[in-house]
Amino acid sequence: MSKDFVDSVNAAAEWFAKKTGNLKPDVALITGSGLANSMPGLEDAVTIEYKEVPGLPRTTVKGHKGEFVFGKFGGKKLAIMRGRFHYYEGRPMNFIAFPIRVLQRLGAGTLVLTSAVGSLKNEIEPGHIVILKDHINLMGSNPLIGNYDDAFGEMFPDMNEPYDHELRNNALKICRKLNLPSVEGVYVAVSGPSYETPAEVKAYKMLGGDVVGMSMVPEVIAARQLKMKILGICWISNFASGISKKALSHAEVLELGENMSKNIKKLIEELLK
Repeated sequence: MSKDFVDSVNAAAEWFAKKTGNLKPDVALITGSGLANSMPGLEDAVTIEYKEVPGLPRTTVKGHKGEFVFGKFGGKKLAIMRGRFHYYEGRPMNFIAFPIRVLQRLGAGTLVLTSAVGSLKNEIEPGHIVILKDHINLMGSNPLIGNYDDAFGEMFPDMNEPYDHELRNNALKICRKLNLPSVEGVYVAVSGPSYETPAEVKAYKMLGGDVVGMSMVPEVIAARQLKMKILGICWISNFASGISKKALSHAEVLELGENMSKNIKKLIEELLK
């Protein structure tokens, strides 16, 4: 099975290289719910829909465009995924590692991830930005199960510092410069797609979580195995269940995301510069 994974990653990387004129990205960026318009304005942009790529289906979640965009910004070469694949869509967990491995094979050494999350704390309000310093994986699985190969790195990758210290510090400095409310935090990853119960939210807070979401962590684990530097940028779309009495709505997440896209775009552009 592992050889099949390696072959499919290599085949997709070769396919992308032909489509993009052999552009080798320095940085890979994945935009989450409502943040499709947060990507920087790229020079010489090449857009490729997921359904065109060998081995990739289309994404099924509203607010996820489902396309790759390759281009240049601030002297850096970028590969951007406008939308991601989720465990709750019925994808095998190890499949979520596939696009990360392809992007790394193309040349990306840094991975910037964004997502909408729920706040577990009253003081971290909707509209705030959370720069991740750690995470807790409660998804019940791991993207590295069942597809090990030396080509992907060590079987037991170190997770002592999943999110790069220097990138985190730079992001927080830029947030202060741009007057964007921001904090460091710990991400609790759950499978979804149902939102969390009030009792679950209390448990996540006791474990040390600051925010809760249904993505990012599988991508981080796969990227750490590949020795990539990682920056996790979350935006608070809502208070988690029990903290606010208001019912949660994905439509409202997307609406707030449109406004947050501008702030996240400014942050990412400053980081790239």
